[in-house]
Amino acid sequence: MRLTWFGHAAFRLSDANGFSVTTDPYTPEGVGYPPIREASDVVIISSDDDDAHCRADLVPGNPVVINALHVAQQGGTAEADGLTVSAIEAAEWDHHPEHEVPGQNGMYRFELDGLRIAHMGDVGNPLTDAQIAFFEECDVLLALAGGYLTIELPDLMKMIRAVGPKLVVPMHFRTLTYRPRNTMWIESFLGHFDDADVDFACAHTVEIGRSDIPEETRVLVLDYVR
Repeated sequence: MRLTWFGHAAFRLSDANGFSVTTDPYTPEGVGYPPIREASDVVIISSDDDDAHCRADLVPGNPVVINALHVAQQGGTAEADGLTVSAIEAAEWDHHPEHEVPGQNGMYRFELDGLRIAHMGDVGNPLTDAQIAFFEECDVLLALAGGYLTIELPDLMKMIRAVGPKLVVPMHFRTLTYRPRNTMWIESFLGHFDDADVDFACAHTVEIGRSDIPEETRVLVLDYVR
């Protein structure tokens, strides 16, 4: 599987046959990252009312769009183009500066090239037991690592320690490009791990196969697309 981080919560994942999925595409002007220029077969959005997570219309081509919040509210699973997506409902940060009432969104997971992928959407509060259980037996966790506006790091680490995802790829943290400046730098998240358990790809795209999945939790930090 090929994994690319565009920035914020947006990734592109493609399998050995070229089938591709883009997650939570953003509005470039809002988050500071470049436009997404690669087409995908499927786009998954965690909500339909957050410009930092729902801009499927800005992904090139004519992808099938899956709204994870709708999936969570309508039975918990959906299929499109042969891809099965599972989702569970979550809420934004209670003190979000742009929303008087926390918006609802979906955390979601799917399988690609035999790897079980989970994306944390835009959850902003401590996870319930059911939400924690949703991430069990996960090979690759796309994890909210910036604190501010999303789940606080101690609450995130409670889930990671409970379910033991094999490979944690951080997202939604502060960078030199990201516009919202109150989010934390990646060092705050990495401080919860031993240095020996953290790898830096020094690239925005990596190839991950079954043989690359560790037995114990490791962190893989990607660069973002420039």
